[in-house]
Amino acid sequence: MKYIRKEILAIVTAAALTGGCAQSAQQATAGATNTQKGVAVGALAGAALGQLIGKKTNSTLIGAAAGAALGGAIGYSMDKQAAEVAKSLDTEVNTNPNAEATSDSDIIVTKTERYVKITFRDKMMFPTDSDQLTPTARYKIEKLVSVLRNYPQTVIQVVGHTDNRGSYGYNQLLSKKRARTVADMLVQAGIPNPIYEKGCSYAKPVVPNTSLQNMARNRRVEVYLYPSKEMITDPCI
Repeated sequence: MKYIRKEILAIVTAAALTGGCAQSAQQATAGATNTQKGVAVGALAGAALGQLIGKKTNSTLIGAAAGAALGGAIGYSMDKQAAEVAKSLDTEVNTNPNAEATSDSDIIVTKTERYVKITFRDKMMFPTDSDQLTPTARYKIEKLVSVLRNYPQTVIQVVGHTDNRGSYGYNQLLSKKRARTVADMLVQAGIPNPIYEKGCSYAKPVVPNTSLQNMARNRRVEVYLYPSKEMITDPCI
């Protein structure tokens, strides 16, 4: 019983250290793919756990190997998923960190260590002041669905954004309705994934609402693809 308690304490301690491991790995793998970053984070966390439990070099190495395998699998899934999503939507994964602010493309696919994100521009998605999808938008979402079927564990978050014309309350309702419309289409397509929806009104513009062109860039629906629920972030802040 005493040994079991020590094991439990070790696991808890390792879990607490994982945040620090992740930060170290991210610093060491700047510019790497999600696969490489996942391997680094997993290896560091696995090594910490192996060392704490076994206190032997071979245990540390076994823990690192197991952690690297798990982290690599998660990273690879995100990289592969991003590439498949982009291909299905007739685009490429955009590696520009300012893609949403500088690109006028109707669809932008990006990725970070935490998620894959698909940005759909409002002009393609909805008629003015409407939450009803255009035929083009429906076609594109159906293409996205075909990829999501291969990733039933992916957690999906659909987020609506507007420009700052009109009241905050009106835009909040409109942005939420638009997010719900997209989420409902995914559900109706039979996607089993957990799906969350949120409206941000004009709380998070990608560029200042100082011109018609900028306003058009701010009106968008974002679809986030997370490897787990714990990775979800607030898209409105």
